[in-house]
Amino acid sequence: MKIVQMGVALAIFGVCAARAQQSGAGPKLNQNPDAAKFVTSDLDNFLHAYALASHATIDDEKAAIYQREYLDKGSPGLKDFVDARIKTAAKLVQTIDTHPKYYASLQTVIPQIAPMEPAMRASFRNLKRLYSDAVFPDVYFLVGRMNSGGTTGPSGLLIGLEMHAKTATTDISEMDNWLKVALGSPDRLPGIVAHELIHYQQVGGGDTKTLLGESILEGSADFVGEMISGQSINQNIYAYGNVHEAELWQEFKGEMNGTDFSHWLYQGDESKNRPADLGYFMGYRIVQAYYDRATDKRQALRDILTVTDFPALLRESHYADKFAQPTSTQGLKK
Repeated sequence: MKIVQMGVALAIFGVCAARAQQSGAGPKLNQNPDAAKFVTSDLDNFLHAYALASHATIDDEKAAIYQREYLDKGSPGLKDFVDARIKTAAKLVQTIDTHPKYYASLQTVIPQIAPMEPAMRASFRNLKRLYSDAVFPDVYFLVGRMNSGGTTGPSGLLIGLEMHAKTATTDISEMDNWLKVALGSPDRLPGIVAHELIHYQQVGGGDTKTLLGESILEGSADFVGEMISGQSINQNIYAYGNVHEAELWQEFKGEMNGTDFSHWLYQGDESKNRPADLGYFMGYRIVQAYYDRATDKRQALRDILTVTDFPALLRESHYADKFAQPTSTQGLKK
């Protein structure tokens, strides 16, 4: 969920970083859901920098303000986000100047974030009840360059708020077609955090470079994230997938062992007038089939979070069985 696209999107970097954290390197991981911090101080610093920069007329001056008042004062999460997504204050200014109305609207959205902590922490507690080995990173809410709705880093979960700030009154006239679809509303943030929390748990090795492996990782983050938060964060994808599931499976199974994600993940395939990132849907359905067949649901959840053999998970899910054509006996004679 990469983003890259958050439909929509949450970064390959995020999955890899989570695995690196779980490998044993770095500090001991927190297993208490109530000890995780939800950090919004960077949002306040951004608003302060934004107010100062609004009086500047030269880009270099604006960049200096954002550097001094936002990036330099940043939390550990913002430092990670700069390295992974923002890169420089100048690049941030360029994005803001390209979407001035949208970034101005963040002033009304940012105060809504801190009160969401109870709903987010409830997801953490729900995961602990379902999966005793769960680990709980700190969560940082940040403003970036509209290139990541969520990822993970050494400091924890990194949430690009600007990708989740579209309201019913937001002016989106500055957005390209992709952003008009990719931008989400603030009320889905508990589901976004839950999705990223599941990525943080994923320790699966195996050949995750295949479309099947990556789709299962994304689909399982959607599936388990929905289980613990009660939110589906990719409703447009699933609405389409539910109607076209059989044809999508026929197409997906022909490509799933390859390494070309372009029709299914992160870039999307908009040439067929369908939503981007339908690999999320395929992975979700495979994982859902595996979970639904299991008699021991706790073990099934553990299997999903620690999967290393993605083809085996697909086989054991029997997902493909429902698309198998029955052998016709019509016309046979004794």
